[in-house]
Amino acid sequence: MDENAQLVERFEANRSHLRRVAYRMLGSLSDADDAVQEAWIRLSRTDASVIDTIDNLQAWLTTVVGRVCLNMLRSRKTRREVSLDTHVPDFIVSPEEGTNPEQEALLGDSVGVAMFVVLDTLTPAERVAFVLHDIFAVPFDEIAPIIDRTPTAVRQLASRARRRVQGAPVPDVDLDGQWAVVDAFLAAARAGTFDQLLAVLDPDVVLRSDGGVARPNLTSFLRGAQAVGRQAMSFRRFTATATRILVNGIPGGVAWATDESPFAILALTVKGGRIVEIEVLADPERLGRLDLTAISG
Repeated sequence: MDENAQLVERFEANRSHLRRVAYRMLGSLSDADDAVQEAWIRLSRTDASVIDTIDNLQAWLTTVVGRVCLNMLRSRKTRREVSLDTHVPDFIVSPEEGTNPEQEALLGDSVGVAMFVVLDTLTPAERVAFVLHDIFAVPFDEIAPIIDRTPTAVRQLASRARRRVQGAPVPDVDLDGQWAVVDAFLAAARAGTFDQLLAVLDPDVVLRSDGGVARPNLTSFLRGAQAVGRQAMSFRRFTATATRILVNGIPGGVAWATDESPFAILALTVKGGRIVEIEVLADPERLGRLDLTAISG
């Protein structure tokens, strides 16, 4: 095996890990793939004599991906046009029976949709520090050169981010119990029984809907059971044909359009036996990039 083939093999052995890192950094599957590809380009352009001195290639590549993601986050922050209140991260969608091996590798320790929403509110440096240290156990002194801060400053950034992230609702452990609440919600929406909807919604429930550029009418942020319940009632016709799915490991559903294309994907976070957050991805461009063959059959 020649040197280039060996390098490709070593990189591919780390691709799954790097994609997990980048997805948590960016909340976008396509951006994560771009970041991983950029890491490969940088590795392939590195002198062989330098590569030979790398004791831990995974750590080296993780650092490279961290720098790439930091630049992407900074660029995104300067040109972001969509309010963070309504932005929804890319979903990892699987049948309700469970995830496939590739999805399991990507989810890993499972960063819920609600946590991704909070991660989006962090500064780029805070997000990089938190993800690398708290999720992937990268030491502060190795993160410091990535974001051009001292290890002490990185520790403070991660601590500040951690306090924010701890505010994200953690779903109930019992998946069957979560499904019972979600099924009750969907049944009440289909039947148009408002009181039953309110019974499964937390009083301070949040609904975040992202319709993208193509569907500004479906971009909204609502808080409170009354407002969210009324919104659910207005989309009764789509809940009638919704398919149960897992979204980042929690209950969700695909609402189908008349042409059998996905109209929207819902992720529902259940905590304390009630729905506390609903994230809706209704952006046709992003929906079109998802592989739903296992869902639609």
